[in-house]
Amino acid sequence: MTPLERRASIGLAGIYGLRMLGLFIILPIFALYAEKLPGGQSHFLIGIALGAYGLTQAILQIPAGWLSDRYGRKPVIIVGLLLFAAGSFVAASADNIYWIIFGRVIQGAGAINAAVMALTADLTREEHRTKAMAMIGITIGITFSISMVLSPLLYKYIGMSGMFTLIGLLAFVSIGVVLWFIPNPTITRFHSDTEANTSKLAEVLRNKDLLRMDFGVFTLHAILMSVFMQVPFILRADGLDAQHQWQVYLPVMLIAFGLMVPPIIIAEKKAKMKEVFMIAIALAAVAQVAILFLHDSIWGVAVSLLMFFTAFNVLEATQPSIVSKISPLAAKGTAMGVFSSVQFLGAFFGSAMGGLLMQLYGGNAVLVFAVFMLLLWLAVASTMQAPKPLATRIYHLKEMDEDAARTLQLALARVRGVSEVLVVANEQIALVKVEISGFDEDAVENMVSFSSTLNQEGATKVGNPQLI
Repeated sequence: MTPLERRASIGLAGIYGLRMLGLFIILPIFALYAEKLPGGQSHFLIGIALGAYGLTQAILQIPAGWLSDRYGRKPVIIVGLLLFAAGSFVAASADNIYWIIFGRVIQGAGAINAAVMALTADLTREEHRTKAMAMIGITIGITFSISMVLSPLLYKYIGMSGMFTLIGLLAFVSIGVVLWFIPNPTITRFHSDTEANTSKLAEVLRNKDLLRMDFGVFTLHAILMSVFMQVPFILRADGLDAQHQWQVYLPVMLIAFGLMVPPIIIAEKKAKMKEVFMIAIALAAVAQVAILFLHDSIWGVAVSLLMFFTAFNVLEATQPSIVSKISPLAAKGTAMGVFSSVQFLGAFFGSAMGGLLMQLYGGNAVLVFAVFMLLLWLAVASTMQAPKPLATRIYHLKEMDEDAARTLQLALARVRGVSEVLVVANEQIALVKVEISGFDEDAVENMVSFSSTLNQEGATKVGNPQLI
């Protein structure tokens, strides 16, 4: 990465992390706080308030990305952050559950995720874009873990109103980072690998493999939110008030973060992705059953949460990798956009359903619901094909017209070990999805090196059978 690319990646990862803080930081203690508000006696309304952020985020994320194509990345991000701040301040000043819901809706309306991804693509070269996206992903994971620990401590010293105010102020810090730290892109254009394309939506929504993954991320985040509709009350019943629940979350998150690493290495390096994936889903289901039967013991709850968050971390890390592998190259950005939107929709569904079940049938019903959803996901995931060990290579091309691009794409598709090819003439790149073993890389590199002759010589060089 160049210094400019590193600067852009660090700044955008920070903005993304602060944005997600608005969802994560209140999770461990919100239900306990909200029950004291007028209207908070309804667990269903508490669930709506907790998940309302996810609903508007899910609805507006892809449209905000399209707006950034038309009006610019930074203006859309700044408007989104202003909405996020406004919603935070509304929630901070709320004196009943209904104003909290309204504030959370406004927070989610500041949907900047797609615009941030698009700006990342504008400011990084294709060969370094994966690193930039990985930095964003790592930031989200770290933000989640830190939030679980800091949340009860912040609640103790500044209260929920102070936490919402802090989140709003951090949004203004993010605006400063956008204006003065993140470089302005030289060219703003559509990127098929990071942005949703309306013409590809139908293809993505018909793809059964992608739909399995969408159902999975929906379920995972629904269960996550339902956990925080129930576990804070369980810990309080076991003698830990809201201000001291960090004593459980701190060791659980630290150990779970370490335990996730070996399964991910096995999944990626040993080509055991499906096996690790299935075991993680099963472990999450076992964790919910364990909470159901061990809820009278703080140690029992802690061990159960350790199992759940280990499984959650593994699934959260492996799912985007699988989506990336199985997505058609021309629809990768669209597939990731749908996947991310469904994730937020799952967060809303899980918190709302968790609240409704608590209100109608009691806390145990939430855990039974979680087990049912996870077993259903396990059944759906069992029908998936094990992802092939594929990698996507990026090659830069000389300027060429559409006919030459199509000719090159057809030729590259015939190379041994090539699974899929996309040549994008206006972006001057060739994306080649290849099998990690058995790929004839020399043939592809030779074709790409001769691609500049296509406009003058048709396909004479590229069609040379010695190169295939």
